[in-house]
Amino acid sequence: MCVSVTFIAIVDGAITTVALPSIAHQFRLTTAALDGVVVVYPVCLAMAIPASAWLVERLGAKRVLLTALTAFLGSSLLCGAAAGLSQLVAARAVQGLSAGVLFPASAALLYSTFSSAEQVRIARYMIVPQQMAPAAAPVLGGLLVDHLSWRWVFYVNLPVGLPAVLFGALFLAGHRGHRPPRFDLPGLLLSAAALGTTMFGVCEGPNRGWSSTVVVTALVCGAILLVAAAVHQLRTRTPLLKLRLFANRLFRDTNLINLVGLVPILGAMFLGPLFLQEAQGRTALESGTSTFPEAFGVLLTVQVAGILYARVGPRVIVGCGLTGVTLVLLLFATCDEHTGLWTFRAYMFLLGIAMGGVFMPTTVASLATVDRRDLAQASTLNTVVRQTGGALAPAMVTTALVLNTPAAAAHPPVSAYQNAYLVLAAIAAVTAVFAFTMPDAPARAAAGGTTTVARRSVPLRSRGARTR
Repeated sequence: MCVSVTFIAIVDGAITTVALPSIAHQFRLTTAALDGVVVVYPVCLAMAIPASAWLVERLGAKRVLLTALTAFLGSSLLCGAAAGLSQLVAARAVQGLSAGVLFPASAALLYSTFSSAEQVRIARYMIVPQQMAPAAAPVLGGLLVDHLSWRWVFYVNLPVGLPAVLFGALFLAGHRGHRPPRFDLPGLLLSAAALGTTMFGVCEGPNRGWSSTVVVTALVCGAILLVAAAVHQLRTRTPLLKLRLFANRLFRDTNLINLVGLVPILGAMFLGPLFLQEAQGRTALESGTSTFPEAFGVLLTVQVAGILYARVGPRVIVGCGLTGVTLVLLLFATCDEHTGLWTFRAYMFLLGIAMGGVFMPTTVASLATVDRRDLAQASTLNTVVRQTGGALAPAMVTTALVLNTPAAAAHPPVSAYQNAYLVLAAIAAVTAVFAFTMPDAPARAAAGGTTTVARRSVPLRSRGARTR
């Protein structure tokens, strides 16, 4: 269930870009005019995240998850059937709002169902959609657009999502939730406005320019609203986002690693296709098949990391993983217009091997010392951090390329890509040093079964079954 939800939500966020030229042609618009189709999704997703924890506590994870997934599939159908740009943007907004609830609800369901020791094993399955979806999205999108139409980029969610809804309705046990604290409406308005405005500024910065009035206004307003939201959440007795959880050092450190560490990792994934297609003149198919080996590297390492997690702890695994990311990024910085595809593919595979030691250990460790009653809140904060890091990555890469591109050049030179890889390597190196300072004794103890953190609370109807 959680695997399917994660897969379709990630694919939908990445696959739309492939269809933009076809959408522009049918609606007789320029590709630049479709910017709202792309930006509205992460903006609305960020705005919906703050309310997800309260909804899970009030209605139960199953009800919230199935309702959000149904809304996501319905809006996917509306996106595919859109007769104009305004309809498409509106449907994409609903998709983003639904996805903003889907991620935290599925995570809360998963981590409240399994103990810390079991979460390490479950993470081996969850890494599959998290890594395969971004790698498969460009290839799948290209095939659908070329052989069917751009509308199938959205319709493809239905055959994956509908069986997940049916499975959840039949086999997930009902959970009524409990009466949560009073709903924090001011907190929702401040948090949603802050996250949405900031996400808009970060997403639009590379396109409009960081000095443009719209971007500067969005970032300044977003920063002011973030401060106001944080002050409100810390002062109120019933906050919508329990920021006090960051007082837990393990939770705070793992989220900092996720926030900063995602920038070089996702930045490299964003930079690779640009380098192949613009600097080397490769086709989209060659680009897709050359970045795909990263997923196989991740799947290989995460199995080993799962075995070693309780023995050596997440600190060593994450620190070594980020060190590996740094070294591979330095290899990428040596690529030029003569670098062969198989050399690039080998580097992507090595990047995946290094990445596999980062995602799973930080996610599991972040919840190891969190009280079971706060899992929904912790999952929501984790989602906020990951979405922010995911938005910062392409913004950082694009900015590095622009700063190293001559004003008269149509495309960045090879040296610009090399410098961008060096910037990402520096960020990864700093994060690796920080990761080696992370306290992980409680996480190791929880994974070894010596503590009772996050024990099962949302069982399946069928005895002995597990939530997937």
